[in-house]
Amino acid sequence: MLLDRDGTLIEDVPYNGDPEKVRPVPGARAALDRLRAAGLRLAVVTNQSGLARGYFTGEQMRAVHARVEELLGRFDAWLVCPHDDADGCDCRKPAPGLVHAAARELGTTTSRCVLVGDIGRDVAAALAAGAAGVLVPTPVTRPEEIAAAGWVASDLPSAVHEILRRQQAVQPATPPTEPVRTALV
Repeated sequence: MLLDRDGTLIEDVPYNGDPEKVRPVPGARAALDRLRAAGLRLAVVTNQSGLARGYFTGEQMRAVHARVEELLGRFDAWLVCPHDDADGCDCRKPAPGLVHAAARELGTTTSRCVLVGDIGRDVAAALAAGAAGVLVPTPVTRPEEIAAAGWVASDLPSAVHEILRRQQAVQPATPPTEPVRTALV
């Protein structure tokens, strides 16, 4: 399970380097706890161009991430693109680099990953990597991004509910613990 940070897990505060400004989106902790209880590993995949622009330091960013974990629980991996759009890297969403790196870090393939994010870049990165993408629109999400997304959820808890529902639907039924006995009459 891959999650965007700003606007998806926490309120989007542009170029935030201050842990005191971290505010979880409504229902985030309970939704993430449901994923953890289902045995899913969680990674955050986030563009942080503020590093490239010098708006905050790596230490400040790590302090923000520590605060996120304090409020929302531990994540199995944090994947950060520290570049700006002009850098032309392959990790900045909508490029697929962060998604590939997260899948490797979690010990899986991208085809088994779902990325939840709040803008079209998140969904595009997921699809470019061969993962599923779920768009959870916020006031900054553009209408064309919503129209282009194949899977839209109203909020993070709704996205998690549907992900777990779909996971349950494709899991094989548990085999009976007792041998099946048949009587012919």
